[in-house]
Amino acid sequence: MDKPSNRAQLNASAFRLPALDAEFLLGDTTRGLRFQLEYQKAEEHLRKWGVASTVIVFGSARVKEGEANGWYNAAREFGRICSEEGGAKLLNHTPRQNVIATGGGPGVMEAANRGAYDAGAPSIGLNITLPHEQEPNAYSTPDLTFRFHYFAMRKMHFAIRAAALIVFPGGFGTLDELFEILTLRQTGKMNGHLPVILYDGNYWNKLINFNTMIENNMVTASDLSLFDYADTPREAWEKLIKNGLKIPEEM
Repeated sequence: MDKPSNRAQLNASAFRLPALDAEFLLGDTTRGLRFQLEYQKAEEHLRKWGVASTVIVFGSARVKEGEANGWYNAAREFGRICSEEGGAKLLNHTPRQNVIATGGGPGVMEAANRGAYDAGAPSIGLNITLPHEQEPNAYSTPDLTFRFHYFAMRKMHFAIRAAALIVFPGGFGTLDELFEILTLRQTGKMNGHLPVILYDGNYWNKLINFNTMIENNMVTASDLSLFDYADTPREAWEKLIKNGLKIPEEM
C-alpha cells in the first residue's frame, strides 16, 4: 500500500518556521515580541551611529514653508544651529550628542530634519503607522529613519536619549507629546534635568492658561519652571544651554 502524501503537513501553518510565519508573528500572542523588536531594531541603528543624546523637536505636520507665521523657517534654523553647535557631527570618534530627533513627517518635523541636513549632520525620524499613511520626509538620515506601529515604543525612543525638548506650535499630537515629557519630568521618571522650550510664547499663552492649573491646585507654581519660552531659534538654543543642556567641550 502506497504511503499517503505529506503535502498537507508541509503546507500546514504549524509547520512553518516561526520566524518566517507572518500570520504567527502578527498574531495576538506575539504582541510582546513585536514590541521588543520595535525597541531593538531602532536601538541597534542608533548605537551603530553613536547617538548618545538627542534634542527632540515636536510641532505640527500642517506647518508649511513660506507661511507668514515663520514656524517652518524657525524650526529649520533651530535644527541647523543645534546640529552645528551641539555635537551631532561625529569628530574624533566621540559619541554624537544632541542629534535632532523628530516624528519624521512633514511640517515642523521636516523643517528640523532639514536644518540638520543643511549642517551636514545626521538626524532621526521616528515615524508612526497611521490610518492615513505618513511618509518620511526627505531630510532625516535614511539609516536613522524608523517606522513604528506602537505609539508607546515610539515615545520611549523619544525619551530615553533626550537631552532637551523644543516644542513648536501644534495640535493634539503635539500636546500629547509635550505633556508626556512634562509628566516624566514632574514625576521624576526621567533622569536628569531636561530643559523644555515652548517656541512662540504668544501661541502657547493663548492656547493654554497654565495659571488656571495653579489657581485650582492642579500643579504647583514651581511646576511651571519645567519649561520656558523662546521666540527666535537662537534664543531657544541659548535658553536650552542656560537651563542645563550639555555641549561637548571639544568639537
